[in-house]
Amino acid sequence: MTAKFMALDFLRRVGPFGFTRQLERLALHLGFTDVVNIDGANDQGGDILATREGRLWVFQAKWKEGAAVPPSAIDEVLEAKAHYGADHAVVVTNSRFGPLTHKRRDSLAAVGMRVELWADQELADLYSDDRFAAERLPSRRLRPYQGEALRAVIGDLESADRALLILATGLGKTVVGGEVIDRHLRQSPQDKVLIVAPAKDLVEQLERALWHHLPKSVRTQLLTGDHRPDDLRGVTCATPASALSYARAGYRPALVMVDEAHHVSEDGQLAELLDVLHASQIFGVTATPWRGDRFDIRTRFGEPSYTLGIEDGMRLGYLSEVRYRLYSDNIDWDFVRGVSDHSYSIKDLNARLFLPERDEGVREKLMEVWGRTQHPRVVVFCRTIEHAERLAALLAEVPQWRGALAVHADLSKRERQSRLMSFRSGEVPILTAVDILNEGVDIPDVNILCFARVTHSRRIFVQQLGRGLRLRPGKSHVEVLDFVSDIRRIAAILNIRRQIAEDEVETLRLRERGTSFDFADKRAESLMREWIEDAASLETSLDKSRLQFPDPAAFGG
Repeated sequence: MTAKFMALDFLRRVGPFGFTRQLERLALHLGFTDVVNIDGANDQGGDILATREGRLWVFQAKWKEGAAVPPSAIDEVLEAKAHYGADHAVVVTNSRFGPLTHKRRDSLAAVGMRVELWADQELADLYSDDRFAAERLPSRRLRPYQGEALRAVIGDLESADRALLILATGLGKTVVGGEVIDRHLRQSPQDKVLIVAPAKDLVEQLERALWHHLPKSVRTQLLTGDHRPDDLRGVTCATPASALSYARAGYRPALVMVDEAHHVSEDGQLAELLDVLHASQIFGVTATPWRGDRFDIRTRFGEPSYTLGIEDGMRLGYLSEVRYRLYSDNIDWDFVRGVSDHSYSIKDLNARLFLPERDEGVREKLMEVWGRTQHPRVVVFCRTIEHAERLAALLAEVPQWRGALAVHADLSKRERQSRLMSFRSGEVPILTAVDILNEGVDIPDVNILCFARVTHSRRIFVQQLGRGLRLRPGKSHVEVLDFVSDIRRIAAILNIRRQIAEDEVETLRLRERGTSFDFADKRAESLMREWIEDAASLETSLDKSRLQFPDPAAFGG
């Protein structure tokens, strides 16, 4: 018998946080849309917001070990209803409501203030009745390449127990991973499945994503430092450290998915976890398979089962078109004239070739792009937390950008979520960010990206660029402003441009203009093309690599 996510014994064990998440999933199966978990400090008495038939509902989740829910819960949800402007208010519990709570509900209903009460039996009845709770959430039709990727991963798992999927950000690697897990559980519904991700936020996001691929008869749970369930039937989403402690104690899932698989290294907790679970079928998914320490993740997962990179994704039209402009017109031309007499390392060149760009200059260029973009939504990637905070304050001085905010790891999880929700809703026009948006955060409305002289990393660059490449209705393209501070970034862009131009086939062309990569200063473009003859190899070179350049005298300056 599979473990149901609305089983009453399960709901008693998951605690208040887990109960709210199960309610979030139930709302989706009941046909609600725009379901948002707002549980946390300052939630104004509400835990879940959701829409059905154009009307907003607010849910207050009350997890109890057995005690009845007091009448004060009704007052809390009414406060939330007023705060969020909701049309319906519901108090939900895994336990029961006492006589005084029912009396309070009835007295309010008599004066036209209706609050619904869903107790344990109501939840069980809603879940079990297919007229109300669909067996599966609406399916998402796979794109052709996603179908190919699915077949390739399943084939490698069946033949070798290992597989590796490489899909650029925005191409749906989690979608394919979810389908792999669903196919496995269709054939072996009793099997346990483990999904590992490097951070708690990613683990929680993956669990939500999986709900769209699994029937309601398959439950999911979190396994992190904050959540330690004693029953791991169904699908468990975990951080490496927590999964490792359970694996050492004997937990043996039949199938393991490693999200952000580039985090695996030669040793460490994730490597030990995969060693302990060597008998399981294991597949990794990543958008960026490169590691700074040069460890080859193929030693863990085998040769890639399927690969579709950022260049192919753009060329084929499955990612948003890009209008990319590099601002390298602040080159030190006096340095250029004499550079051919020396053998400089990449680190030397970066320190002496590019003059510092003032944040005020970044703001001016951003204002130009903002003015010509319909419904502009901006993310600016910064070097440090201090830089992100300082630049957000500078941008907020512009009248239309008064709500600009920074997002980074020093903020509480609740505050980060609040700022991201405000950005998605349009209340906040611009986010400045440091790393926190690199992995796993879905912000498809972004149509302007700005790299404010961030440090070089091929992996981080591709992740950050991917934040703006997701398609959505009404989004024609993404504008990218890159204030270059590393010669390898220029190599990367020239390489991407070259690869896109190699194949004229564009099966899903969105606009006549298409994708473009341009220098703000054409003289700088000419210079860089001559300097960087092999962009592919230079792109991943180390700081200490030494470069020989032709005489730059022909470029003037």
